[in-house]
Amino acid sequence: MNVAEIASKAKAASYVLAALPSDVKDRALSAMACALRVHADEILEANQVDLSLAERAVLAGEIKPALYERLKLTREKLETVIKGVEEMIALPDPVGKILSATELDENLTLYKISCPIGLIGVIFEARPDVAPQIAALAVKSGNAVVLKGGRETLHTNGAMVRVLKNALSSVDGYPAEALQLIHTREEAAQMLALDELFDLIIPRGGNALIAYVKANTKIPVLGHADGVCHIYVARSARLDMAQKICVDAKTQYPAACNTMETLLIDEAWPEENKRKLLASLTAAGVELYGDACVSELAPVSGTVTNWHTEYGEKKLSVKFVPNVLAAVEHINVYGSHHTDAIITAEHDEAQIFMDLTDSAGVYHNASTRFADGYRYGFGAEVGISTGKTHARGPVGLEGLTIYKYKLYGNGQTVAEYVGPDAKPFTHKKIGGNK
Repeated sequence: MNVAEIASKAKAASYVLAALPSDVKDRALSAMACALRVHADEILEANQVDLSLAERAVLAGEIKPALYERLKLTREKLETVIKGVEEMIALPDPVGKILSATELDENLTLYKISCPIGLIGVIFEARPDVAPQIAALAVKSGNAVVLKGGRETLHTNGAMVRVLKNALSSVDGYPAEALQLIHTREEAAQMLALDELFDLIIPRGGNALIAYVKANTKIPVLGHADGVCHIYVARSARLDMAQKICVDAKTQYPAACNTMETLLIDEAWPEENKRKLLASLTAAGVELYGDACVSELAPVSGTVTNWHTEYGEKKLSVKFVPNVLAAVEHINVYGSHHTDAIITAEHDEAQIFMDLTDSAGVYHNASTRFADGYRYGFGAEVGISTGKTHARGPVGLEGLTIYKYKLYGNGQTVAEYVGPDAKPFTHKKIGGNK
């Protein structure tokens, strides 16, 4: 089948999903989790094939070591994904919720009801755990999805989706055609041209991917370009807390998009605290980049030539700033509106930072690594949006729904409500189910 035929089958399935009962969707999730456990060895073997090919590519200088790290799928990571799928079963169905209800007149009631978006195309790079997460979110939210993974995860994605589709086909009433996988860049380009079939495209990757998708489709796009995340250490910050949070935010998983890439430190913070904080980062294997003021306190590998840099590895830009407003200004200018944090003992200062920083996630005394759908309790995420559309931050189940208006009447016509003898609308907000 070509991409148009694949998308047509998925689109047809999306209409079935829109009215699928919650218990059928939950049975599908249960079948998916069970299948992933049963076929774990098969999936991990496929990942080893991808890793072997990637290792050669690293040695040849074709891909960066950070990308290689993203490719690794361990049994523990797979089990975390499976638990996320299982936890999604317990979450409430996001479809069919009454968002508002208004009585327009007696026996004429308008409901705003949540519903699936429809057919979603997701293009992602070098993350083998993405396919099952997105598939599970699509099932629970009632959406059909066409996945396009990076060529570096070709074998892993193929094994994953094959296992998941077989699981879905075993669930009575669930259209297995709702989950599809394409493989090549040419197929991705064909998908982006199918604006009559796809309702939304979600790219998960770097700037080049995001720019390419936005420039080559008429389909609405949801996503983020990069993750230039900051932590601002204020003058009242406790040293031990700053050390703990900053080391975690930079080293816990350096390749992630919610990793700290720039550290801002208040100029008035004690010099000894600065020295010890920077020392804790270098002891954790982090290379620092900064000006002469920074180099006086810690070894640096160079100056910062571009403050909008996402390293994706154990490298960090460091800057001293005079106050919280200067930190906010720097973040709003050079950040990616992803996730940024402040470490401070002053509640009012924290509120200033969190109110004025224009990011999808703003944290007080916590690591930026918490920006994740699983950690937010969404079960998983389809990606992180830094835009200002219907979804922002980690996009979970609610971000994969939209709404429709349902009007229940009793023979009314608009003619009754216009002219000199027009009936008045009541426009009364009400509750209840329909």
